[in-house]
Amino acid sequence: MIRRALLAFGAALVLAPAWGQDPSVTEESVKAAFLYKFPGFVEWPAPALERPDEPVLVGVIGGNDVFSELSLISQTRKGGRPVVVRRVFDTSSFAGLHMLFIGARERARAPELIRAAQQQGVLTVTEWEGALRLGSVINFVTSADGRVRFEISLEPAEKSKLRLSSRLLAVAQQVHNTRP
Repeated sequence: MIRRALLAFGAALVLAPAWGQDPSVTEESVKAAFLYKFPGFVEWPAPALERPDEPVLVGVIGGNDVFSELSLISQTRKGGRPVVVRRVFDTSSFAGLHMLFIGARERARAPELIRAAQQQGVLTVTEWEGALRLGSVINFVTSADGRVRFEISLEPAEKSKLRLSSRLLAVAQQVHNTRP
């Protein structure tokens, strides 16, 4: 089981450089693949996800292309926990979410969105430079070789009472113990 999860996560890392070379693999599809895999490497505080068949609820705000790609991926699930994707528009629609992707278009509202998500134990994922300083747990970055990678900040994860797997930390481009 662990080996299969690592292989799947590794496949997402292998796909990451392809978006720059293959027009059929977009940056958004790589981000969606990561978003689909992240929940398998995170523990939420009880009572969240206590049943093995309980779906992971992912909210997307400000990332229409990522929403579309993640919706497609979640429909082709094979084994594991189901993933349900929904658009969210403001903090009032965060109820029940386990993970929230905040697209760069929502950068101006990010502090408010991240703060509300953190108070509800929601894993926040963003996609612009400096987002970890605002309290995001995971932030997508593009490495020097053109790969979509991610960085992690442990302090906001702890505040949200989330436990991140050492396997997830090992494949992050950078892990910050406190906000950078």
